[in-house]
Amino acid sequence: MASRIIPLEAVRTDGWFERIGESIGSFQALCDIVGERFFAFSLVAGVRITALTVDRRTPDATVVEFVAGDEEPARKASLPEFRRQLVGALLTQEPVGPAPYRETDTDAIQKHIGVRYLLLAPIFGISLRRLVCEDKQSLVVLQRDGFEETLTVDELRSGISVLIRQELERAGTGARGAIDLSKVAEAETAAQKGDNARVLTLLGSWPAPLAIFLRTPEGQSLPSDTRALIAKGLALLGTACARLGESPQAEEILRLGIQWAGEGALAGDIFRRLGEAYLTDGRPGEAIAPFRRALVFGAPPREVAPLLARALMRRNKHVAAMACLRKAMADGATEADIAVELQQLERALGVALTRWRALLASPPA
Repeated sequence: MASRIIPLEAVRTDGWFERIGESIGSFQALCDIVGERFFAFSLVAGVRITALTVDRRTPDATVVEFVAGDEEPARKASLPEFRRQLVGALLTQEPVGPAPYRETDTDAIQKHIGVRYLLLAPIFGISLRRLVCEDKQSLVVLQRDGFEETLTVDELRSGISVLIRQELERAGTGARGAIDLSKVAEAETAAQKGDNARVLTLLGSWPAPLAIFLRTPEGQSLPSDTRALIAKGLALLGTACARLGESPQAEEILRLGIQWAGEGALAGDIFRRLGEAYLTDGRPGEAIAPFRRALVFGAPPREVAPLLARALMRRNKHVAAMACLRKAMADGATEADIAVELQQLERALGVALTRWRALLASPPA
């Protein structure tokens, strides 16, 4: 029997969690406290959070009051136990329905892939595109991180289950890791050696608790030197993530670092790092604003201006890029420092640049 190719637009749930967030006033607070993915897990599992008793100093001591399905009364659990119960509920096996015969039979498609997995897939950045029904198995064509993959339905379900377990493990590791500011010096040494994985090991548990702590009176009242050290650690972590190819996490961490830095001396450095992360990810247009903010906050033009010029050139803004290079040279950069950028500009501007340089070199009339 020939394969049947069934488009999955009718059952694809991309963006469902974000759309729900638009209708829930406490959405961001729940994401910050419970964890964004765990809050999404609760919605998939049919668990309604009714109250939270938040312990800002010890997030593990936060108590979650919740109702599962139609049960009464509400139950209470510590945040780690609540997460474990959610994961346990999601890892129970969901029956696989028979392969659908028609692309209009959305109910059959949902039962075959699994409603739970249709909802969980976009939480992990997975977009389901097509279902290919063959004689002995069904294949799902999906996109993740810009790449297309083909998995069997069983492989898709197993893969999502692995991601759920990893999320629980990551949350547990983060909860156990205190914010030890002495690790910043060790992370800086590792970064200088190019050991980005070590930086991630040392500081990877910081972002979630620091995002919550930033919003507390205690966090806002920390001394400036402590805030600067936290910002420096987040800057190192964000850059390490960018170099390891984890662009979304890098940007999120660097933006958190900017919040901790405030208007301090480190703000310029972190804006530069954010711009570099965008450049590394092939998004020069988005890199321009952070580089300009870095200059506003006092980052050295000889370091930042060539990066800004690079971003501008990739957006075909060659005259603006030339102005940046001149600014870098005025701040002490040599032609050898910016030789690559100058060569690119010379190729792009051609005769116009030659005439302009000749005009500058000619004596005034």
